[in-house]
Amino acid sequence: MIVFWIVFGLFLCFLAVLVIRALGFKPKESPPPEPIPVTVGAEAAIRRFQALIQKRTVSYVDRGRMDESEFEAFREMLATLYPAVHATCTRELIGPGGLLYTWKGKSSEAPSVLMAHYDVVPAKEEEWQEPPFSAVIRDGEIWGRGTLDTKCTLHGILEAAEQLIQEGFRPENDLYFAFGGDEEVMGADAPSIVGELESRGVKPAFVLDEGGAIVEGVFPGVKQSAALIGIAEKGAVSMDVTAMGKGGHASTPPVRQSLAVLARAIGRLEKPMPFTLTKPALELFDIMGRHSGFALRLIFANLWCFAPLLNLICKKGGGELNAMVRTTCAFTMAKAADAYNVLPRESTAGVNLRLICGDTMERVKDRMEKVIADSSVKLTIRQGQDPSPVSKTCDAAWNRLESAIRQTYPQVLVSPYLMVAATDSRHFCRISENVYRFGGMPLTKEQRGLIHNADERIPVALVKEYIAFFTRLIRLS
Repeated sequence: MIVFWIVFGLFLCFLAVLVIRALGFKPKESPPPEPIPVTVGAEAAIRRFQALIQKRTVSYVDRGRMDESEFEAFREMLATLYPAVHATCTRELIGPGGLLYTWKGKSSEAPSVLMAHYDVVPAKEEEWQEPPFSAVIRDGEIWGRGTLDTKCTLHGILEAAEQLIQEGFRPENDLYFAFGGDEEVMGADAPSIVGELESRGVKPAFVLDEGGAIVEGVFPGVKQSAALIGIAEKGAVSMDVTAMGKGGHASTPPVRQSLAVLARAIGRLEKPMPFTLTKPALELFDIMGRHSGFALRLIFANLWCFAPLLNLICKKGGGELNAMVRTTCAFTMAKAADAYNVLPRESTAGVNLRLICGDTMERVKDRMEKVIADSSVKLTIRQGQDPSPVSKTCDAAWNRLESAIRQTYPQVLVSPYLMVAATDSRHFCRISENVYRFGGMPLTKEQRGLIHNADERIPVALVKEYIAFFTRLIRLS
């Protein structure tokens, strides 16, 4: 009986610890910074934005399909649209189409890099309600390929710089604008720019590229909008899973058929990969969890206890939350025989893997081979890269970005997160410890779904907001 009461008492103490930790897991309140006044000539800025959208800077893996005259016209147009920038900054063409602007500051000790890309993915005009390169304004929105990805970012940076230069502003530290012309095809522009800066001994104290946005409903139980800043990127791998078998006529099938072997391998690989709590995920859970309901605060305040429960929730829910805590495996292509009555000797599935921080391509391949446990199935890595390093969130670079966001959008939460997609910024991790991914504006779920999709468009009202954000960010350089 004494043992029972001892165990029961310990259990009550355990519950008390959980509840006390949850009750103390409250938002870390801090007053928004005093906003820096910003002047934005919205009407003229919108006209310039429309001009950028109207250039058909569509990139392809096969550069022979690219209309180089459109890319050259885009680059020439920038000098006309932003004369003050081109009179003050040096501009270099690096790589096939990369643009590097250098705005000399009062010091070269802590330079910054603001990134964007001006190439866009193809657009099938018959699928659009408005021509994809018309930049027409309809129902308060600017329509066109690149309005969201990411001519808007390039536009915001140059609009901010043009206005500040006209006002006589000079940054405290050197400022670089790095604009790629082949990001959508993982081309050479960004690596070439990084290589050039590295050869000059430039070590950026701050790098910002596309990525996160201000979103709603991204975290269970949190109604407040959140500015999510990517502090790392998952690795991306394209892999073939190939099963071998006996070919021949389908009328006499063998005991082991390559397609059936492949199907069994795929079934085994559907099992979720190991649950991993990385720095970006832990910091997101810490910040957002404090703003959720008590039941969720109980979980996120006590992850040392409830990590298995969180793992189960993520497994069952899938989607972005699940992608943030494990390496994911998506089957995207398949190839076997070319006819119904032919037994394929070889059957192949194409797999897209997104590697969690800490994983590597070879480690994941080894893990998959053990899960499949069939020597007749071969895995081949076609291309890919390991996850990026994780950037800091407790230094001057992070504080600068957070301040610019909160000045422009005072009511939002600001949190790190893990990018599940890839950007050109990963190349800059070689020369900088502070690489961030944030687009500078709020986007609804519907708007995020328009990226790379038909009818891509951006509200006119957002143009002024993202210009104001980049203006404040540059002022804080």
